[in-house]
Amino acid sequence: MKTPFVTLGQLQEIVRRWPTPFHLYDERGIRENARRLRAAFAWNPGFREYFAVKATPTPGILKLLKEEGCGVDCSSLTELMMADRCGFHGEDIFFSSNDTPPEEFALAERLGAIINLDDITHIDCLLDTLGHVPETICCRYNPGGVFSIGASKEGFQVMDTPGESKYGFTRDQLFAGFRRLKELGAKRFGLHAFLASNTLSNEYYPTLAGILFRLAVELRDETGCAVSFIDLSGGVGVPYRPDQPANDIMAIGAGVRRAYEQILVPAGMGDVSLCTELGRFMLAPYGCLVTRAIHEKHTYKEYIGVDACAADLMRPAMYGAYHHITVMGREDQPCDHTYDVVGALCENNDKFAVDRPLPPIQMGDLLVIHDTGAHGRAMGYNYNGRLRSGELLLREDGSVEMIRRAETPEDYFATLVW
Repeated sequence: MKTPFVTLGQLQEIVRRWPTPFHLYDERGIRENARRLRAAFAWNPGFREYFAVKATPTPGILKLLKEEGCGVDCSSLTELMMADRCGFHGEDIFFSSNDTPPEEFALAERLGAIINLDDITHIDCLLDTLGHVPETICCRYNPGGVFSIGASKEGFQVMDTPGESKYGFTRDQLFAGFRRLKELGAKRFGLHAFLASNTLSNEYYPTLAGILFRLAVELRDETGCAVSFIDLSGGVGVPYRPDQPANDIMAIGAGVRRAYEQILVPAGMGDVSLCTELGRFMLAPYGCLVTRAIHEKHTYKEYIGVDACAADLMRPAMYGAYHHITVMGREDQPCDHTYDVVGALCENNDKFAVDRPLPPIQMGDLLVIHDTGAHGRAMGYNYNGRLRSGELLLREDGSVEMIRRAETPEDYFATLVW
C-alpha cells in the first residue's frame, strides 16, 4: 500500500484556493532524500549530484535542490537558461545532450558548464563553434550489446540494450576521442554512461561503476589522459507499484565504494570524483497529481472520468506505465470495484489506470495519482487544446505555495499567428 504524503483535510483546504488538477510536491521528502544521497556517497570527497532538469524543470524545485548542495544536469538550450536564472553557475551545471545544435554548446561554454560529448563527431562541432575544446571535458560511453546483471538480491533482473541506444561513443571511438581531445588541449577528463533505466536493484550502480572504473584505468594507461571524474548518470529507480521494494541508497553507495577501492585505489586513482544525474530517484515519490472525479460511465466497462488527462501525466498513455491511485478518504475501504480511470483527450490511451481494483468512487472524490514528481508535469503537452496544470509545493511547515501557475487559454493562443 502506498500512503500519500498529504491528508484529505490538507487537500480539502488546498482545493479551496487552487482547483484541481495540480501537481503537488513534498518539500520535506525532497530534502530528506537529497541528504540521504549525499550521506551514501560522503566517502567520496568530490561527490556531486547533478539533478536531471528534464525530470522536473521547475525553478521552485531546482532552487530547493540547490540549497541541498545539488548541481543540475541540462540537456537543452532552455534548460541551460533555466539553470542560469536559478543561480547555478560554472561547474554547478553539467551539459549532457545529443544531436546538439551548435548554439547550445556555445551557451554551455559561456556559462562555464561541464560539457559531456555524446559522439566523436561532436569534437569537430565544438572546434567549429568555440574555436577550441574546453580544458575540462566529458565523454559518454556506450558499450553496445545487451547490459545485464541477472537476478539481483531483490529478485529483479536488470537488463537493457545499449546497442540499440542512440547515445554515446563506442569503445574504439572513446579511446580515439580522448587522444584527440588531449592533443587539442583538454586537461581534465570525465567519463559517463547510462546503461539501464528505472532499475530496482541495489547492484546496478556498483556494476556500472565497476565497468567505468576499469575503463578509466585503461584510458589512463593507453592514452595518458587523467580521468578526474566519473558520472554514474541516472537509472536508479523507484517502486511505482506498492508491492515493489525500494532501492537502499546507503547499500548502493557502499557497493560503489567497494568497487572504487578494489579498482581505482590500487591503480593510483583514489582521487577520482564521482557524480550522479538522478531525476526519478530524487523526485518521483515526492510529487503527486491531484485530480477530481467528475464523470462516471457504465458501458462495456466501468469508467471514472477525472479532470486531469494525459496532458498532465502522459507516462501511462505513452508507456502503459503504472501509477498507483489513492481515493482520498476511502483508504480503508475494500478495493472491490474495477475501473478504468480516464481523462478527456480524444485518444483511447488517455487512461491513468486500466482494470484497476479501487474502492467505490463517488463524483467529487479527490484522487491522488502517486509518483509523478519526475517525468510528470515535465512531459505535458497541449493536444486537443488541453491546458497543463499548475504545480504546488507543500512546505515543511504545512503551508502551500504555487510554484507554477496553471496554463490559461491565453497561454495556448500566445504563439499563434492569426
